[in-house]
Amino acid sequence: MISVANIVKKFGQTVAVNDISFTTKKGEIIGFLGPNGAGKTTTIRLILGLIKPTSGTITVEKSDPIKDRLDVLTQIGYLPENNPLYGEMKVSEYLQFIAEMKRVSDPLLIDEIVKDVSIDDKYDVKIEELSRGYRQRVGLATALLGDPNILILDEPTSGLDPIEQDKIKNLIKKVAKKKIVIFSTHILSEVEDIANRLIIINKGKIVYDGKKPARKGSVETLFKKLVK
Repeated sequence: MISVANIVKKFGQTVAVNDISFTTKKGEIIGFLGPNGAGKTTTIRLILGLIKPTSGTITVEKSDPIKDRLDVLTQIGYLPENNPLYGEMKVSEYLQFIAEMKRVSDPLLIDEIVKDVSIDDKYDVKIEELSRGYRQRVGLATALLGDPNILILDEPTSGLDPIEQDKIKNLIKKVAKKKIVIFSTHILSEVEDIANRLIIINKGKIVYDGKKPARKGSVETLFKKLVK
């Protein structure tokens, strides 16, 4: 579980996150929405322990992201928007490297994830030779290594064609059943496809936290209404 309680983050005189609170539970796929500059990325960085809040508390599976950073990072699989991969390495080499960093020693676990994200046919191909869609799958495999309880995905389908988008969305739904998934995106249609909860942030404040509206197109209507 993630618990965010009355978090404020200031950069000088600028208030990037302004007294936000929310909790999460297993099985939730949370669409984390907001316009550019709303505070989404700052919130994600706070949860990961990359920056310290000005005030308030965050716990990730009962651990503090700053004080217990390594413990928190074992609980979270993170796919950043700009997926940092080593292009000169083969997929197999890269995943083995990440597995060693995460202390995943069982090769069968790597094989299982490779099949789950459907990159077994590219296992011996250099990452620089992969399409963007396959690189995103490698990034998702990296996030899944170590079987984290939480996945945080920042723009996971950005720049992909519709077919690749569908494949990534299906992968997220497949792995989300026993995890908490928070994904940030500007593509509102994919929120309708896979999220079961919405958190909308605007000007550093949460303006909506609840179930995804059921009617098709209503996510866009709600978003536009709240972020004027």
